[in-house]
Amino acid sequence: MAIFDRSALNPGVAPREVFGWAMYDFANSGYTTVVLTAVFNAYFVAGVAANAQWATLAWTLSLALSNALVILTAPAIGAYADAFGVKKRLLLLSTIGCVAGTLALSFAQPGTVMLAILAIVISNYFFSIGEGLVAAFLPQLARPQSLGKVSGWGWSFGYFGGMLTLGLCLALVLSAQASGKPAAEFVPQTMLVTAAIFSLAAIPTFVLLRERDNGTERMGALDGLSAFARLRRTWRESARFRDFRRFLMCGCSFQAGISVVIALAAIYAEQAMGFRQTETMMLVFLVNIASAVGAFAFGYWQDRLGHRRALAITLLGWILMVALAAGGRSVELFWVAALIAGLCMGSSQSCGRAIVGVMAPSDRLAEFYGLWTFASRLAAIIGPVTYGLVTWLTLGNHRLAIAVTGLFFVVALLILRGVDFVRASSAAQQRLARDAA
Repeated sequence: MAIFDRSALNPGVAPREVFGWAMYDFANSGYTTVVLTAVFNAYFVAGVAANAQWATLAWTLSLALSNALVILTAPAIGAYADAFGVKKRLLLLSTIGCVAGTLALSFAQPGTVMLAILAIVISNYFFSIGEGLVAAFLPQLARPQSLGKVSGWGWSFGYFGGMLTLGLCLALVLSAQASGKPAAEFVPQTMLVTAAIFSLAAIPTFVLLRERDNGTERMGALDGLSAFARLRRTWRESARFRDFRRFLMCGCSFQAGISVVIALAAIYAEQAMGFRQTETMMLVFLVNIASAVGAFAFGYWQDRLGHRRALAITLLGWILMVALAAGGRSVELFWVAALIAGLCMGSSQSCGRAIVGVMAPSDRLAEFYGLWTFASRLAAIIGPVTYGLVTWLTLGNHRLAIAVTGLFFVVALLILRGVDFVRASSAAQQRLARDAA
């Protein structure tokens, strides 16, 4: 556990607990890597929906429905978790839900469009809820000046989990293709592998991670309806947290672009660049390696550079990536764009998670991370659906669709200029002191 520097951790936090927390990123990354990015999305378009003109749009609308459900429920779930101190218990339920939905994907065959849509809606919903809940543990583990570093530990560790799952699935696919088996036979098997690794790798999280909040001491009588009321109160107080609210807009914008890369990378590679499935999986494997390096290294740089500068650098990287992917015609240039995407993906997502920890009052972490999940899920609707609509309206022009995606990163960069991180942190501390008085 020497990799986890004790000086970066809050008093009473043992390195093994940070390891347990980081293992959840390791566990759930296989879902995004195999289901959303490398395998099932392309299989849905080419196999389940038989390359119909509406296939890409149907995939993006399925994710949009799932993320809309997250938007309606995640903030209240976060407020409820704060009030009762049950983040860990709810995290377990969300894990079971995502694993069950992933298992259901193994029954998807050509023509079973509704089954595939239902399974992706369920699995992605529970994945997103779990992502928000596990993020809320971060400020309880890391010192304020080390949030970027510790967030980077977890995020980079997570990409190794994605690579493990993808690597096993790639070996399965290569073996199946060598035997002449069709995608309808081996893709469902990759869903079983993904569900199994998620289940096993998440065990250390629930064994080692502590639930530090005893919400009953603070709001023992809170019920579901008052959890919504608490969330509404936070929104009404947005003048006090105006920088956090502005950062939510920034995060929503850049995560809309990232959501396109996550949900449509394999589809773009196969439809626009002519990649075969094994080539696409190797491409995503490279992206995961770059993402792990980016998240780990950039976590250290973020704490030194400052949050605004660190995030701005990653956004400029995303803009460069989109320009190369949309304008480049050679396979080699596309691989360079993928490498840049990997470096920016891990660093920008880890950076955003750490920034929320800086801006959130320490007694309302799950609630503020619930709002962050709200913004990221709204982004996951706007980005992919925009891409899907562009391809549908232009009869499959994926290059134009990825170019439009670049606008999300430009807008995020402009919004970021108006966020005052010192004022945001001060507002959070003042709120906490006023509540304690």
